[in-house]
Parts: sequence; C-alpha cells; structure tokens
Amino acid sequence: MNLMVRSVNLHMKRYNIGAPKKVVWLHGFTGSSSTWKEVISLLPSSMELLTIDLIGHGQTDKPSDSAYYFVEEQLRELHALFQQLEWTHFTLVGYSMGGRLALAYAAKYPVDALILESSSPGLAGEEERQKRKLSDELLAERIMKEGVISFVDFWEGIPLFHTQKRLPVEKQEVIREERLAQSAVGLSNSLRGFSTGIQPSYWDVLSELSIPVFLLVGELDLKFCAIARRMENELPNAKLVVVKDAGHAIHVEKPKIFATIIEKVILEEE
Repeated sequence: MNLMVRSVNLHMKRYNIGAPKKVVWLHGFTGSSSTWKEVISLLPSSMELLTIDLIGHGQTDKPSDSAYYFVEEQLRELHALFQQLEWTHFTLVGYSMGGRLALAYAAKYPVDALILESSSPGLAGEEERQKRKLSDELLAERIMKEGVISFVDFWEGIPLFHTQKRLPVEKQEVIREERLAQSAVGLSNSLRGFSTGIQPSYWDVLSELSIPVFLLVGELDLKFCAIARRMENELPNAKLVVVKDAGHAIHVEKPKIFATIIEKVILEEE
C-alpha cells in the first residue's frame, strides 16, 4: 500500500491488521520492506506488523533534493504516518541505517520499546564526522557516475558483508536483486542527506532513554559488537543479545533466531 505523508509517497506493507501488538520495521541502506519477508513469515499472527520503504528506497519516492533525506525530515514523515494510522503504542525495529532512524525517532517521540539490530547512535567526533561526510559524498558521486550495478558489485565486497558469502547461492541472489532494484538517485541522496557524517550524534541522548532498548548484534560483526557494548553502558534500560556465528545482517543470516528474539521481546512487554 502507498500513503502520501506530507509531500512524500511512502510505500509500506501491513500484516495481521488489528492484532494487539504493533511492530514497525525500518530496513537498512540498499534495502526495502522485502528484507523482512522471511522473518515476518516466522512470527505469530498476534502481532500487527508494518514495514516501510524508507525515502530513496524500494517503492517510496526518491526526491532529487537531498534535503528530503535529512533525519529531521524523515522523523516528521514517520510521525505523521503513525498519526494517520492512529498508532500510539508500538515497538520500533531498525536494522543498521534503519536503526539509526529508529533511535532518532525514539529520542523525539514516544515508543514502547526499541529493537536495534547492528545499529549505532552516529559519530560523536567532529573530525570523524567530516571524514565520513566526505567519504559518503564521494560514494554518492560514484553511484551517479557508474550506476547501481557497479555500486552493488562494490557494496557486496565490503568486509561488513563477508559473512553473507556463506549463505546459499539462492539467498545471495535474492539479496542482490533487492539491492539492484534500488535507484541511483535514491541511494546517492540517502548518502548525502542521511550519512552518519550528516546526522547528529545521539550518543549524548542514550542516557535519557528510559524505554527498553534491545541491542542485537552478530558475534562476527566485531565493529558493531563494540558499538553495542558502548551503547549498553550508556542506556539505562538496555539488553545486549549477541547472536552466535552471525554477521551484520542477523535477520538475513539467522532468520529463525532473529524471529525468536523478536517474539520473545514483544511478549515480554505484556
């Protein structure tokens, strides 16, 4: 289904409409609602699930102005969407880039709980932020110049996704097709507007979040394991779950384990 929210046409999928427990899912960079398909198939019908194609991704609008991608704009659109749907109590799940957005949303608006998969609060140091901003700008230019296929070839080769090469070929092809379905404009502007070099750091906000926050990381993803442990120390109500033999995308590499964790978290909120 599609809904016009403010000035953006958002694409989303709803499952088990009317179920008592409500869960919103935000995908990562180069992803879409489809990234959650296998996990959702493993969850009970007692949860109403809403998956959203974030701006620049999937079937949602891909504006040519990168200002539409700023975190502040995305937060306003998400909040307006939830108001349209009359959702006031829900758990917010975010993976990687979607986790950054989920955390930013929870810092501004009420949610029942956060489930952050392989996510970070951003970059705290100004020098580090400037380096990342420049790096993402160069990558955005590369996408526009060389196209999506060339970029996906590069993206699949970065160390963050090496563990995905162990997956069955059929599954790797599904992941690649989802990435190839993106647009150059959408991906490049997502980097320009929602880079961790552009987005404000939320490290200082963590201590103020009293809601339950579940930090999910794969044990083979050393970088995000370290980030999650730092976040756990800052958050007053956090639980860290390290999934064995998994990398960055736990929901892709270990969907049954991921679904089990989600179900347990939601049920524990009752």
